[in-house]
Amino acid sequence: MDYVFTEQVGYLLRRAYQRHLSIFQNNAAIENLTAVQFSTLCALDEGGSRSQAELVKATGVDQATIRGIVERLKARDLIALSKDPGDGRKVIIAITEEGRAALRAMTPCAIASSEDTLGPLNHGERLALIHTLRKIADVGDAG
Repeated sequence: MDYVFTEQVGYLLRRAYQRHLSIFQNNAAIENLTAVQFSTLCALDEGGSRSQAELVKATGVDQATIRGIVERLKARDLIALSKDPGDGRKVIIAITEEGRAALRAMTPCAIASSEDTLGPLNHGERLALIHTLRKIADVGDAG
């Protein structure tokens, strides 16, 4: 059996994701706000303030990467950090008003990016892809 790496699921997922990230950056209304940073702001806006470990679970981003994202978002005043009143060692991360303004500016861009990424697919293919990705990622109700 021949192994053709360009036909492997990991390769194809990575290429699709790279294409989506490029589309996202091209559509971005805010310079240097990455898709992962945007997702982090979305998680904080939707789920409220949380610890870094909780943010890792909410976003699916690994601990080392989320640390850098938090630093960059804080440097731009898009999030604020505070100590957990119940555990002084735990840092709580919250979205700021500037962060919410960034979300409002970027949400239409994110919607357009998803639409552009799915552009080559018809309606049925789009539904099938989203369903299949949820199933593979074990996220949501994929049935």
